[in-house]
Amino acid sequence: MSEAASTRVALAKSTARIAKRRTNTRTTALLPSLTPLLHEWLPRQRWFAGKGRPVTGFSLVAATEILPLDTAGTGPGLLHLLVRAHQPDTAAQAHGDCYQLLLGVRTALPTRLTAARIGQVTDGPLAGRTLYEGLHDPRVADLLLERLRRPGTLGPLRFDRAAPIPSGLAPRFLDTEQSNSSLVYGDAYILKIFRRVFPGANPDLELPLALSREGCGRVPAPVAWFEASTPDTATGEPLTLGVLQPFLRGAQDGWQLALASLGSGRDFVPEAHALGRATAEVHTALAAALPTPALAHAQTRHLVAGMVERLEAAAQAVPALVPYVPGLRTAFDAVTALGHTGRSWAAQRVHGDLHLGQTLRGPDGFWSLIDFEGEPAKPLPERRSPQLPVRDVAGMLRSFDYAARSHRPWNPEWAARCRAAYCEGYARGAGTDPRSEPELLRAHETDKAVYEVLYEARHRPDWLPVPMAAIQRLATTTA
Repeated sequence: MSEAASTRVALAKSTARIAKRRTNTRTTALLPSLTPLLHEWLPRQRWFAGKGRPVTGFSLVAATEILPLDTAGTGPGLLHLLVRAHQPDTAAQAHGDCYQLLLGVRTALPTRLTAARIGQVTDGPLAGRTLYEGLHDPRVADLLLERLRRPGTLGPLRFDRAAPIPSGLAPRFLDTEQSNSSLVYGDAYILKIFRRVFPGANPDLELPLALSREGCGRVPAPVAWFEASTPDTATGEPLTLGVLQPFLRGAQDGWQLALASLGSGRDFVPEAHALGRATAEVHTALAAALPTPALAHAQTRHLVAGMVERLEAAAQAVPALVPYVPGLRTAFDAVTALGHTGRSWAAQRVHGDLHLGQTLRGPDGFWSLIDFEGEPAKPLPERRSPQLPVRDVAGMLRSFDYAARSHRPWNPEWAARCRAAYCEGYARGAGTDPRSEPELLRAHETDKAVYEVLYEARHRPDWLPVPMAAIQRLATTTA
């Protein structure tokens, strides 16, 4: 019997007894025994959001043995944990950030999994066992696909499926993402595992499902997903844990395509135009699928107040921004003035973090948009709130500028042509050119550039001149 087949047999035999054992003394004693290992391992992970602040403790939200250790201890166990990491100065997350961990447990770790090792448990119910990052283990990865192939519940976990999924697809771990983790199955599907999780539907599941119902082919439709219902979820909403979508085989990342264009001296205008049209089609479908509340005077005032607040906070943190604050404020004041005249706009759900790296072009030239999670650092309710579509447009315009600035020598004409082509393509798809409301476009691009200045100053100081060049332009621009 193959390893994958034996995993499926073990899975079928263990389902009933897992549910019975999920709240016993074994589970109660589990977290204290793992805490020393988690203290060392968790802050080093790329997807850990609390870097720079010490972890003061952990609390267990839920524990599920998806695959219990066999009695002989020869095969792996898979332990699914939802754990809160407590840190100082987390006023926005009073109870600590909640993380999803998929931990493999073995008596002896094979050499091929050495890099995934977390450590050996010294006491508690897993004493003497070796703990490791389970997603690196093909047998564990195969088990996750089996769970998604067979909808149902397992303790607090619920697995749902929108279409049949074939078995026997070889898994491979993608070691490229920052805020999540992904597995590819046979170049047919990609499973995104959300690491930092929140009560409520994750937009990366919610919006692609809505777009699928509208027949929009610009976003891969979810094939399966899993969620958790936990006792400490005050809202009663489930936590989205993972989404399985078609893997766009042969597709190329928009950011890499843009850099290749710059490096070869080739124009990127046709691609930018097609990408603008693709964005417009997604916006149109989202507006048809979900509510589009009016952004009237009071809401406009709230929108501008948030932009001003972010500008002032960034200026306090980055002194280089201070001389430009008065000029940048005029961009926001212009939107306020429009609100005073009675202007209103239709808000809707949008991508929320659109840039070239969130796009894929297939071998046939067809553009797709991916990663609808929004900015992971923002609270989930904010990411799920309706926004003006121009927010996505501004994000993409800034991305063209970043691409041009990353090339030596800087090619501002390339960025200008791409920006114009993108807006023209958007107008072709939506019927409205985003440049026809220059006050809105300038304000949102300014807000995005301010965010970039703060990010680069904190994380990549060498890149700070990129957004600062935009700040200088935007501070002296009139709508």
